[in-house]
Amino acid sequence: MVKIPYVAQSAFPLAWVLVAVLGALIRTRHSPSRQAALETWQRWWAAAALGCGSLWLTIAFLTIPDAMATTIGFDRTPFEFEIAFANLGLAVMGFRAASSSATARERITVGLGAGMFLWGAAIGHVYQWFANGDHAPGNTGGVLVCDLLFPAVMIALARRSRRLPTAEQPVTAALA
Repeated sequence: MVKIPYVAQSAFPLAWVLVAVLGALIRTRHSPSRQAALETWQRWWAAAALGCGSLWLTIAFLTIPDAMATTIGFDRTPFEFEIAFANLGLAVMGFRAASSSATARERITVGLGAGMFLWGAAIGHVYQWFANGDHAPGNTGGVLVCDLLFPAVMIALARRSRRLPTAEQPVTAALA
């Protein structure tokens, strides 16, 4: 079996953040408005970070459960199967939030739903870190950052979009 360096294993989940940020940056270079740019950011974050990141975990936990358990720092249990389907639920929610018909309210709800699972997982990771010295790459590092960021950024972007006017008016129209 090929040994992947600790830093690479620990940092891999951050690839989904990188995909979301780079995709949104490229797509918003010529956005016609702040609202359009914010919509693009929300869709990229929902699809790439939450959707693809969770789908990847679903596939990994179903196809290589022994490796995933080792990466987290545990022996294999039925827990991996349950986590696979919890992540499938997150992926479905992420892809729904990425659709053009998703509202800010729906995206906030998806962010909160994802947060309940991911923030709970983050608490578990931190507990295992300090209580049991679990420094496995799937327990600390990138996964911990993603557990905190995925829902928080989704909620923050959706809240920001609710505060922007739905149709940005040109400055001259406001003066008339």
